[in-house]
Amino acid sequence: MAFCTNCGAPNQDAAQFCTTCGARLSGVPAAPGQPPTPVGPSLTPPTITPQPAVSYGVPGPPLPPGATYAVWADRVVGYLIDSLLVGAGMAVLYLIVGGFFAMLAGAGSSAASGMCCMMIILFPLASLLVGVYNRVYLVAQRGSSIGQGVMKLKVVDGNGNLLTMGTAAIRLLAQVALSFVPVVGPLLDLLWPLWDEKRQTLHDKAVGSYVLKMP
Repeated sequence: MAFCTNCGAPNQDAAQFCTTCGARLSGVPAAPGQPPTPVGPSLTPPTITPQPAVSYGVPGPPLPPGATYAVWADRVVGYLIDSLLVGAGMAVLYLIVGGFFAMLAGAGSSAASGMCCMMIILFPLASLLVGVYNRVYLVAQRGSSIGQGVMKLKVVDGNGNLLTMGTAAIRLLAQVALSFVPVVGPLLDLLWPLWDEKRQTLHDKAVGSYVLKMP
């Protein structure tokens, strides 16, 4: 009885190859012209599958045909248009409220003097109300504020969809929060698209939004 040195299986003494693993048994000469069969286990080097390169950047949204990331100049012009419209709306609101207070004062109402303090908080209140309509409602409904619509800009999320009302509101609040840092906050937010790969502002990055230039 002979035992295979490769797998250890028993074989007949006259056997030349192992009946279990097929290896040539020890002590049996190889046939002329035939390479000897290795007795030990065959060591096959493992196959190394190359792994795809890892991208650490955040992928942008799918771009519609002909669309690109909005350039800085277009965004600035859209912002200026929005600012002019906001200023015009606030001027009308001031005239209405001022006329109401003047009417109360002319009527001799003692409450008119106390209500004049409301003018102090009218500016931020009006700014918020106009911003909610122009930069939250309109952006969520059609993808652009009034100024952005003039410049053919569209605000989308990472999947290319319109922002929800909640996301658009957080985006506006992030922009307002940056304005509390005097000069540096608004300026840094405004200039950030100049060196950003996907031309995002800081308030865009806060919610993962992108501004596209539509064809």
